[in-house]
Amino acid sequence: MMRVMDPEDSPRDFAGLRVLSLESRRGPEMAKLIANHGGVATVAPSMREIPLESNTEALAFAKTLFAGRFDMVIFLTGVGTRLLAKVVETIYPLEEYLAELGKIAVVARGPKPVAVLKEWNVPIALTAPEPNTWRELLHALEENAARLPVKGKRIAVQEYGVSNRDLLAGLGSLGGLVTSVPIYEWALPVDTGPLRSAIAAISRNEFDVILFTTGTQLDHLLEIAAEMKEADALRRAFARMVVASIGPTTSERLREFGIAPDMEPSHPKMGYLVSEAAQRSAEILQRKRASVA
Repeated sequence: MMRVMDPEDSPRDFAGLRVLSLESRRGPEMAKLIANHGGVATVAPSMREIPLESNTEALAFAKTLFAGRFDMVIFLTGVGTRLLAKVVETIYPLEEYLAELGKIAVVARGPKPVAVLKEWNVPIALTAPEPNTWRELLHALEENAARLPVKGKRIAVQEYGVSNRDLLAGLGSLGGLVTSVPIYEWALPVDTGPLRSAIAAISRNEFDVILFTTGTQLDHLLEIAAEMKEADALRRAFARMVVASIGPTTSERLREFGIAPDMEPSHPKMGYLVSEAAQRSAEILQRKRASVA
């Protein structure tokens, strides 16, 4: 892990707080920003971009869909819905893919995949009601079993990020023949050593602030933490740290995993995130740590 410290602090800066960033490509830039705002920066790269053609499960899904061997597709995220189409387009035209979706039952978890599917004029058989979690989705499928049966049906589930094992198990318990279709835009870094070291340090309460600039950073952090059996310790540590999110999309991802972001910047940009976290972290820390003391 890379550490940088700026010796000159000011009352509106981090003033020596220990700040963790999970940036990869822009890691050096983030470290410099944190240092310039008086923080002790640790950068643990968490992501590696991979090409579309490496999405082997998505490509297999496309071939199975075109062979007529799916009865239902469930779309969970807007980003994943679009990315799956991009992967499919590497072997089939988009118009043909959308036509194949029109032949089967299409289910959307929430408003973001719904918006994408409506943009493409793909008929939607069912949408989960608010708050659009996997629980509402399963309940909706149970309530509509007469017109949209799951039992014995071949169901593909588009996933983006961490797999939702509860949803997959729930569909299986309803009798569905489930195929998970994970979509990868980002993979773990080749060397996960810095990320593992950061997780261990979080669990030891050695950081004061963590900065998230994309939900995928959280996905990978939790994935490695689970491998290390540190997931519970990680969540406990967040109660004593400032959890800063770059914007609404990332915050939504955090909340999906029960992690409440403490702040978002006024503009969803890296510079604003660091600057405003520097100004607000001391007050947030004082409040959070007093509540768990």
